[in-house]
Amino acid sequence: MEGPTSHFYFSQRLRLHYVDWGNEGAPPLLLVHGGRDHCRNWDWVAAHYRDRYHVIAPDLRGHGDSGWAMGGGYDTAAYLYDLAQIIHQKKLSPVTIISHSLGAGIALNYCGAFPETVAKIIAIEGLGPSPKMLAEIAARPVEGRIRDWVKERRENSGRSPRRYATLDDATARMAEENPHLSPEQARHLTVYGAHQNEDGTWSWKFDPYVRFGGGIGGLSHTDQHHLWRQITAPVLLMRGLESWASDPVADGRIENFRCARLVNFEGAGHWVHHDKLQQFLAEADAFLAE
Repeated sequence: MEGPTSHFYFSQRLRLHYVDWGNEGAPPLLLVHGGRDHCRNWDWVAAHYRDRYHVIAPDLRGHGDSGWAMGGGYDTAAYLYDLAQIIHQKKLSPVTIISHSLGAGIALNYCGAFPETVAKIIAIEGLGPSPKMLAEIAARPVEGRIRDWVKERRENSGRSPRRYATLDDATARMAEENPHLSPEQARHLTVYGAHQNEDGTWSWKFDPYVRFGGGIGGLSHTDQHHLWRQITAPVLLMRGLESWASDPVADGRIENFRCARLVNFEGAGHWVHHDKLQQFLAEADAFLAE
């Protein structure tokens, strides 16, 4: 397929990368990827929408071809600021957003804080831990959570990117992570998600520190639920029935939205837009046409 052009913008002194699929006179569509992913994971979705929208897909900080944050600055507020900056700097408001996982969580928080700038949002598994998981976390004393947080980061402070002998080895790891991927999908995601080291080995582009998030502070889940209730744009939530993510209708979290509905996908895991691409596009088309 004919690909996009690469560009950069700055946020909190970080040089952040995004790709632009052209068609600048059309309504803006922002595609926001998930954790340990990259902007080119949206290529199949972007190709579908490029004739109708001005499609832009950023690499989150610490991901893809964006800069790595000093001090492990990967908390919710930092990501949210980066998203606000690209929408502001590139004058994308009112913007339509399609987002996944970590990116969907960031985008939903943004939509609640700046509802006037958003036309519609599709969020694939971006609601975070289930109420059951949150209750288990909250049941632990805060000092214990802090001690574990310090211990985890101390143990991983010297962690370096994993190295693969060949690009084929990295592709095999990509396919292992999501068995729904076709060989072509796995290769494409690996080519754009990895780089070759000086010694000839291959490593993923993302900063190893993104695995551990930011600090232990930031937005509480109560704060996030409040933000969801401030969203005025229509919301389409998506979920794979083979994923770890809990059902927001069954667990009640969908009640935090004014105007939202849920679509479940059979035969899909966490990456609905890869696992069931045509079904995903059909549901997205119908929602965006409403």
